[in-house]
Amino acid sequence: MSWRKIVIAIVAGDAREQEIARCAVRAGATVRAYGFPWPEAGIEGVFHAENAAEALKGADIALFPIPGISAEGALFAPKCSEKIIPTREVLAGMNKPGHIILGWGDPNLKKHCAELGITLHEYEWDVDLMLLRGPAIVEGVLKVIIENTEITIHKSNITLVGQGTIGSLLTRTLVTLGAHVRVAARNPVQRAAAYAAGADPLELEQLPDCLPETDIVIGTVPKQLLDRALLTLLPKHALLVDVAAPPGTINRDAAGEFGLKTIWARGMGARAPITVGRSQWSGISRRIDGILEQAK
Repeated sequence: MSWRKIVIAIVAGDAREQEIARCAVRAGATVRAYGFPWPEAGIEGVFHAENAAEALKGADIALFPIPGISAEGALFAPKCSEKIIPTREVLAGMNKPGHIILGWGDPNLKKHCAELGITLHEYEWDVDLMLLRGPAIVEGVLKVIIENTEITIHKSNITLVGQGTIGSLLTRTLVTLGAHVRVAARNPVQRAAAYAAGADPLELEQLPDCLPETDIVIGTVPKQLLDRALLTLLPKHALLVDVAAPPGTINRDAAGEFGLKTIWARGMGARAPITVGRSQWSGISRRIDGILEQAK
């Protein structure tokens, strides 16, 4: 099978998916799309479907967004007028064997795919891809902080929870900007990396010691580590920015009850959709090449 014989459905997402669709057309695939912002002039060579089921009908490969699926099972589609939930009925129209390439799938999606003979290819945690789109995410987080605080990042007290690929990029950038950065991480190697970057490393159990003096909290771990008890320790002026996949690092409901300004900054890669769309395509296209190779 060659690129010119495959049908790709691109469902949900944000402006990044526009560039991914253009890349897929240039690669020679037939492309169908639904659920991301559609440009007024359209996208040359891309069929704009009326719903997700129509986009997926007859598709060999479906591309879903990197940001995680919500608790109710909806794909990330912040500009879409409806919640796009990949039910068994919606997926049933795909060609068999079918393939879905996405950030990560929830249990329901995995169950439907197993029943329908569709293979999931998850790439949320691919380090190379995270590094390629990391600068845009960091810039997006800086934008959120600047627009939602009345203090400078310089000399502010920032507590960063998690020191994975994005967390480490944020640490380096925030330290360079002159912030006092404390990094809480479970992994001792990650804490050592934070120390080497100029931050103060903490074990998660030490969070109660630093939160009372924190101006900005950034969560990067897809596990709710900042619970009600910890949130009560924060000053009322603190800004909470959660960039983690669902369920996020911060108990956002509790933070709202306590009057803490909280932003779930999902999809920060959309800040530079052309750059990030192309970087995501580099990872997606490698996986499609692998699928086509196995189909020979």
